[in-house]
Amino acid sequence: MRWESWSEFWFMGGYGLYVWGSMGMTALLLLLEIWQARVAHFNTLALARSELFMEPE
Repeated sequence: MRWESWSEFWFMGGYGLYVWGSMGMTALLLLLEIWQARVAHFNTLALARSELFMEPE
């Protein structure tokens, strides 16, 4: 596809809102996935540390 100007590129032949909205949602969900993975990782490490240093009963 060839565009003559930047405005045509952003408009994407009438599908710009769908294309850029989809790209934005994908980026947002990827960032959310990374954040959730980091939180789970740190929570797992904290649990492992707490179990490691617990006194036996």
